[in-house]
Amino acid sequence: MKLRVFQRHLQKHGCAFLREGANHTVWYNTKNNKTSTVPRHPEVDDDLAVKICKDLEISRPKK
Repeated sequence: MKLRVFQRHLQKHGCAFLREGANHTVWYNTKNNKTSTVPRHPEVDDDLAVKICKDLEISRPKK
């Protein structure tokens, strides 16, 4: 999954950018105070995208 598409999915489900790390971006779910890190690669592996959504307690992205 393209990184930009995944970021839009996170924003659509109430998540917000929290901060930048060295190689990752930290996203924050404003509804339930959960955080997860997203790597800054052009592509995000589908299994990793599902794990991040599970961490943030939001729905899985569609393929």
